[in-house]
Amino acid sequence: MKTATSAGTGAPTVIVSRSIENSTPAIRIESLGKEYIIGRRQSRQTFREMLVSVLGAPMQRLRRLRGKVDEEERFWALKEVSFEVQPGEVVGVIGRNGAGKSTLLKILCRITEPTTGRVKVRGRVASLLEVGTGFHPELTGRENIYLNGAILGMARTEIAGKFDDIVAFAEIERFLDTPVKRYSSGMYVRLAFAVAAHLESEVLLVDEVLAVGDAEFQRKCIGKMSDVAQSGRTVLFVSHNMAAVRRLCHRGIVIESGRVREDRNVESAIASYMSGVDSGMEGDIQPQVDGSRPQFARITLSSTAVNFGDTLIINAALVSPIEVSVAVEVEIHDEKGIPLIYTSTAPMGDALIEVSAGLEKNVRLAVGPLNLASGVYHMYFWLIKPGAEIFHVIREPIRFRIDLSDPEASGFDFKQSYGRGACYTSIRVIDIGEQ
Repeated sequence: MKTATSAGTGAPTVIVSRSIENSTPAIRIESLGKEYIIGRRQSRQTFREMLVSVLGAPMQRLRRLRGKVDEEERFWALKEVSFEVQPGEVVGVIGRNGAGKSTLLKILCRITEPTTGRVKVRGRVASLLEVGTGFHPELTGRENIYLNGAILGMARTEIAGKFDDIVAFAEIERFLDTPVKRYSSGMYVRLAFAVAAHLESEVLLVDEVLAVGDAEFQRKCIGKMSDVAQSGRTVLFVSHNMAAVRRLCHRGIVIESGRVREDRNVESAIASYMSGVDSGMEGDIQPQVDGSRPQFARITLSSTAVNFGDTLIINAALVSPIEVSVAVEVEIHDEKGIPLIYTSTAPMGDALIEVSAGLEKNVRLAVGPLNLASGVYHMYFWLIKPGAEIFHVIREPIRFRIDLSDPEASGFDFKQSYGRGACYTSIRVIDIGEQ
């Protein structure tokens, strides 16, 4: 059985075939493109602006039909993307934020239609894109398991057969008959992942869902995904966690500015991606703040170059819509994405940083000693409530380098390529201010 969607003569096509044969690709993508028109309409308009917009709409549509839309109004999220994935392959899709990775998976799931090109998917597709999509806040956890399972394509008998496994994985037995609107964000995420991860399918699409939840749950997710990857199912896995990509995937596709830059074995793809991370981000990052949760507003390194055994000073600005107690966690990876250091300002859940509602909290942190070989390293940040919730994750790394590593003063520089190993270090708060 096949279903197809098209937008007219010569229009792009997405085809899903329910049968799967090992002799043909599980996923075939040909010259795929997705274009968006960037609107200029403001969220608040005067009556005059609204009237001009309404009266000018017909002419604007006519200009678009004639191809005369201003160039800056067009944005290609994907452009001329082509590749194949064979049955049983586990492929990592990596790239910077905004590269087009999520758009690609949404097209494969038929959430959105392509502008150009053709996509063919063989077999039943399960997706872990935006975890929790389809949950109804007024329904209980039990009711949402059946609802979400149906949305993901599971028959009622199949859901019933997996019900106990889903509940056990999510660890929400006590709250199973409570409306999910009363769940914490962590409970919500655990339940949503459990439902989607237990769906039997030939093709699984995963988009950065393993970066949510607490540390223990993330380990469970990685373990579950590892089981899926070894079960012979075809998997497309989008993540900024290079260690997870290396563990789960055999092949890597690097997407940059909507195009496939590399399609190689996973080690080569990760090396290519890490080498291409924008050096302009070194030492400073200013995430977009939406005001919906506690967040990092700014992170700046005092220096992007230190020596073996030195301490790195970090200036972080925290904001929150509510009064909250938080901790900052830091993970340091080498250039191949291998995690070497993990540390927290509150390892035992004590000494939390108090952030007032609506006020920017400036925190000065010291990370060290950094007993690392010389080379370039990538630093990632988490803002958390220990043991309860992850508020904000900085998934794009801040880069720094160790210029000289000569712990024994032997005159020999121990470079990163000569060997790696995790080392103990600590992070501590040395100053707090508020504005």
